[in-house]
Amino acid sequence: MPAAAAPVAPVVPAAAAPIATVAPVGASPAQHVATPAAHPTHSAPQAAPVASAQHAQQGEHNPPAPAAQSANATAAYPTDAFGRPLYAGTSDANGAPSYATENGYPTEPIPPLKKKDAGRRRGTTTLIAALAIGAILGGASGAGVVALVNSNQSSTVPANQSQGASSVVVNNTQSVNEVTAVAAKAAPSVVTINVTTANEGGTGSGVVLTEDGYILTNTHVVTLDGASADGTVKVTTHDGKIYDAKVIGTDPTTDLAVIKLTNASGLTPITWADSSKLNVGDSTVAIGAPLGLSGTVTTGIVSALNRSITVASSAAPTSPDTTTPTPNNGGSGGPFDYYFDNGNGAQQPTAASSSISLPVIQTDASINPGNSGGALLNSKGELIGINVAIANASSNSTTAAGSIGVGFALPSDLAKRISDELVASGTATHGLLGASVGDAASVDTSTTVGALVSSVTDGGPAASAGLTKGDIITNFNGAPITDATDLTAQVRAQAAGSKAELTYVRDGKATTISVTLGSLSS
Repeated sequence: MPAAAAPVAPVVPAAAAPIATVAPVGASPAQHVATPAAHPTHSAPQAAPVASAQHAQQGEHNPPAPAAQSANATAAYPTDAFGRPLYAGTSDANGAPSYATENGYPTEPIPPLKKKDAGRRRGTTTLIAALAIGAILGGASGAGVVALVNSNQSSTVPANQSQGASSVVVNNTQSVNEVTAVAAKAAPSVVTINVTTANEGGTGSGVVLTEDGYILTNTHVVTLDGASADGTVKVTTHDGKIYDAKVIGTDPTTDLAVIKLTNASGLTPITWADSSKLNVGDSTVAIGAPLGLSGTVTTGIVSALNRSITVASSAAPTSPDTTTPTPNNGGSGGPFDYYFDNGNGAQQPTAASSSISLPVIQTDASINPGNSGGALLNSKGELIGINVAIANASSNSTTAAGSIGVGFALPSDLAKRISDELVASGTATHGLLGASVGDAASVDTSTTVGALVSSVTDGGPAASAGLTKGDIITNFNGAPITDATDLTAQVRAQAAGSKAELTYVRDGKATTISVTLGSLSS
């Protein structure tokens, strides 16, 4: 099957469907990244000493360095515990054994460190590693992990988490690494979300936005993949506390939602990273509740950037949930089947439709149903993305497996903008280009990939910027555009009324223009 046809599924609520009916998100976890530390190197064998300046002033000549001693030559002398030859039965004025010399120089290089000395150096390395972890954690939590690393005692949590349950367990204090530090820092900012109706239920994840309990998650978590507009929402924090929650706002266009905990205080907000600074190959750590297993930590890398996917919309129905909906994508396994949309990529719907296009970070950190809405973190424990979807190697929901190593997260820059707008007003805005586009690669005469403009709206942003039918859009705000899905995802990620730089090809010539986006109707 061609790679582009690989199905993609939101990281759906775990409890709502068996694994076989969910296109699992995720990938095999990569190796844990060891904490950077300045490992001291052992000294090289010491060279023969050079005659002092005093000797030179007295007219003494530096004798040549002795030739390498043969086994027979050194065997003539007794040796000490290091294997260095001794004058037979002699010692110096201080009682230390005298070493065999030739022309005033040792016949053997100084031996390596003894094991106990090497052990001391390893201890120094451990301390450096602990300090590096402390720098990631900061404050009391950092001090707690440093204390763990330098202690022979076992503990289940950093020092500032001594009360209640915890999802970060540290049993071997001699092998605390960077991933442990990231998990210890971010775990208090990740929650497990349970949504139930009279007919079904599911589990997802979320991240803490504020101390008083605003939580960011996916729309498909709080709507049970578009099945319900009025589910009961319960949230469990990392320390085992359970809160009631209400939905503040959903944004089906980006599959993001904000909920608010009731009577919450003292929560730990997530630390945001700048997702525009990511590189392919950067370390990633995912935290969430795959298959309902709260506090699960997996690792990987950023495996691709500027990726775009199309999934089914999870907009809540306009009426209360009364029946289990049929799949809106032609699947056969219930509302948890999400596959790539192979439509023509029309760029101008009047509202969030049956499918949405999302700009995503691709990662091989292992994520599965239930990771939805959870955190994708960098090596500093900062949020780089919200886990949202997975690729499935099979289009048949009855044979769908778990994590296959291709997972997707909404970039933190997009998630931050949407969450701010949802908290402020309960709704979010999105850009509109005012053009319908298709895939340039599908046209025989095309000489480049991109989004082929098939029509423009009179008086719309595209027309006002000078775009016409037949133009091929190849870049949008610095992101490469390879097809209609890329363009749709990038335009929708922008706020209504924002300005963007757009590059198009016409008659073989590339031109860059500025366009002021319109507003997508909701």
